[in-house]
Amino acid sequence: MKHSHTTPDVSVDIVLLTLDDGRLKVALHRRERSPGKGSLALPGGYVHVDEDASMEATAYRVLRDKTGLVPRYLEQLRTFGGPDRDPRGWSVAVAHVALIPHAELSEAGAGVFHFYDVDELPELVFDHAGQVQEAVQRVRNKASYSTLPCWLLPELFTLTQLQGIYEQIFGETVSRGTFRSRLGIKVGELTPGEAADEADILIATDQFQGGNQRPARLFRVNRLSLFKRAFW
Repeated sequence: MKHSHTTPDVSVDIVLLTLDDGRLKVALHRRERSPGKGSLALPGGYVHVDEDASMEATAYRVLRDKTGLVPRYLEQLRTFGGPDRDPRGWSVAVAHVALIPHAELSEAGAGVFHFYDVDELPELVFDHAGQVQEAVQRVRNKASYSTLPCWLLPELFTLTQLQGIYEQIFGETVSRGTFRSRLGIKVGELTPGEAADEADILIATDQFQGGNQRPARLFRVNRLSLFKRAFW
């Protein structure tokens, strides 16, 4: 004998992280409908079973529909579910974390997103505060030994900009020598196409950023990877 069961709603929530004013921030919007109408929340949406091939595809579609952006970095965080997380009943949300440079995100989400310091969150609906906290912990953990923070930068960046990203994520200022030693970055002149680090991740380009002093070479990251001996 078959028993019928009510199936839970399945959706995705996306923790959009960016850097602004030297702080790691999350993009939030105000809900336009109940429950929690007018409250701050993460962007999210339901799975479209006739359209989405995977949970990742749902997350990309939701971001595309809400911002027009396709983030260079998107990672599934974990599943949040239960009868109490949403007043409408038993629900499942598959949380994702995305890293987007602030200039791109603020332009795409103009009038929609509000940016808040991840360490000083306002009140959020549902279990979204917990999702943000877990996403931040994941990013900080991975950033301590990988190229993950590069996805908060434009595609081309200087080593000084890269150092600034790491310092902002961890809230610690270090000397240039200490930073380069931690990430195994070589000292000396580089030619275009040559890697700046021992793991062959940070690739020198033939472009420079001008300034009052000596122009700084621009680099790109060729993949999300681990530095050989870095641990912040």
